[in-house]
Amino acid sequence: MYESSISRRSRIEGGLVGLLVGDALGVPYEFHPAEEIPEAHLIEMSPPSGFVRAHQGIPVGTWSDDGAQALCLLASLLQRDRLDIWDVSDRLLRWQRHGYMAVDDHMFDIGNQTTHALMRLRSGVSPEESGPCGERDNGNGSLMRVLPLALWHEGDDAQLVADVHAQSATTHGHARTLVCCAWYCLVARRMLAGDADPWEEAADALSGLYRDRPVLQRELQQVVRVGVVPTGSGYVLDTLHSTRWALKHSGYEEAVRAAIMLGQDTDTTACVVGGLAGIRGGISDIPSRWRETLRGEGLLAPLRDALIAHTCG
Repeated sequence: MYESSISRRSRIEGGLVGLLVGDALGVPYEFHPAEEIPEAHLIEMSPPSGFVRAHQGIPVGTWSDDGAQALCLLASLLQRDRLDIWDVSDRLLRWQRHGYMAVDDHMFDIGNQTTHALMRLRSGVSPEESGPCGERDNGNGSLMRVLPLALWHEGDDAQLVADVHAQSATTHGHARTLVCCAWYCLVARRMLAGDADPWEEAADALSGLYRDRPVLQRELQQVVRVGVVPTGSGYVLDTLHSTRWALKHSGYEEAVRAAIMLGQDTDTTACVVGGLAGIRGGISDIPSRWRETLRGEGLLAPLRDALIAHTCG
């Protein structure tokens, strides 16, 4: 349910911090199947005693590739005052090589498809064409970083969707992934605006935008109609529908814990859920103990403040 008393500033900050907290919360549980994930009330930044953490050398409260790439995108948007995919691509390469926007300058996680795309970028392939676009190239690596576009963007839906497609194509170029990223961002925009049914209203808007684009229209029909069982897989369609399912839980804490309990790609599922849950409930809905445990404040603070100044005046 939409709370009209929550300010736009709180929702913007909640979206940005929410994706980072969700990512960091999910990091220790990554790669575990759902049956090995602790009960919901035990899911914390520090897993319960006896649980074998993923990424054991990584300090609690550290965001992964999801958060770092999202901040690469946001930093570019704020500095360039537009989507410049050449600049975004350069920042992604700096992240991979030097840990740019990673906590402690340490890049410790990267997906296979993103690795392939960045290798193509280094070899001179244009960012308009660097993202693999085969049927099996529909991972969630561009969905996990796209939310800053929806938080920052001041153009109309058509302009936002065009930018969403362009940023995704640098690493994930299949039409299905473009559509999933676009639907997610239009949902985020409608959550910010207080629409009663952001998922359906965003899908209707996207259908209108794709009216004369048959490939995208067909993909949209598949994306919105498919009955997906919630799962923590890295497939972009699974992640998007699992996000919609997790957000049926009422608060931020409940939603991201539900996402992590799906297992496997826990950091990304919780990141994608956490961004929308943070918009929905505002910054105060994110538990203070998790916000205080989140590392990387020196990276986050200037970007957060600049984003708020850009969107809220």
